[in-house]
Order: sequence, then structure tokens, then C-alpha cells
Amino acid sequence: MARTQGGGDRGGRRRGEGDRGGREESELREKLVSINRVAKVVKGGRRFGFAAVVVVGDGKGRVGFGTGKAREVPEAIRKATDQAKRSMVRIPLREGRTLHHDVEGRYGAGMVVMRTAKPGTGIIAGGPMRAIFESLGLQDVVAKSIGSSNPHNMIKATFAAFRNMASPRAIAAKRGKKVGDIVGRRDGDAAAAAAAARE
Repeated sequence: MARTQGGGDRGGRRRGEGDRGGREESELREKLVSINRVAKVVKGGRRFGFAAVVVVGDGKGRVGFGTGKAREVPEAIRKATDQAKRSMVRIPLREGRTLHHDVEGRYGAGMVVMRTAKPGTGIIAGGPMRAIFESLGLQDVVAKSIGSSNPHNMIKATFAAFRNMASPRAIAAKRGKKVGDIVGRRDGDAAAAAAAARE
């Protein structure tokens, strides 16, 4: 029997690729944010189902969220988790623990404000925002939700804030400068503000 060229399994995939993909899947942090019973009015009465919101992250700067509806809770969670894995985005983090700068985001009636924090501050946030930060791998952040407390609005407002955030590398590339110029100026401004506060 003729062997397939490449020495891999069917489809030309190399040995070990599937294992690596499975390992990445198992390292993801999945958090169920909310589960809600919903009803659809049909001829003859109501048909009940469940709507789930799930946040998925790798704890290293990638996070996504998804929603799913089904007649049973496990199926709704599975659909939401699959959608969250497909919609993951990378967020730039400062020193791998906090945000690069203060930022706010809006979605509908929801508004969130997120501020960078010193080491040891921890995650000061509640509800859906805490689930996002833990999945993302943020260790120090101060966040406040203003307006709608609907988990859908809060999550979408948080991701809108993430889209408004930029890393020093991206700003330096846009301005045609070095990263040291951008970061040095930020640290210098902070030192000047601290000196002014002491006087």
C-alpha cells in the first residue's frame, strides 16, 4: 500500500500538531458570566430555552466572549464557549500585569472606566468585568461600571475600551519615534506630578 507523502497522518498534518492544539484549548480559562431563561411564543404556548454568556481567555493577553442559546443549559454554554474562542483578541498589557493607560468604553447605555494600577493592587472590579480581567491575565486594575448593569452591555463596553487602548510600541510606530522616547516621557511626567504633589 502506498504511503502518503510527508509521513504525517491524513490531511498532511504533522505528528504532534493536533496534540499542541488540544493543549492550547485546555489552557484556556472559561468563565460563565450569566445564564438566563428565555421564552419564545409559538402556536400552542411558550417554548423555553436558555441564553448563556461566556468569557474565554488564555491568561496571557488574549480574551474573547460569546453568547449562545439552546433548549438545554449545557448546549447553550457550549455554543457560547465556541463563539468566544472564535472571537478572541489580543490586548496589550504593561509588564504583563496591568493596562498601559487609563481608558473608558461605551456600548449602548453601558459605560466602563478602567485605570492602570500599582503592583499589589489586585483586580478591583465586579461582575462580568472581573471575569474578563481574570481570563485576560490582568493582575492590577481598578475599574468602575457606570450606567447599565446588563452583563451584555458591560462586556461589550469593556471590549470597546480595549479597542481604544494602544501600546507604546504602536504609538511609537505611528509617530516614527522609538519606544524609549514614548515610555521615558510618560515616566518623566509621572515623576514630575509626584514631585509637585510633595511640594
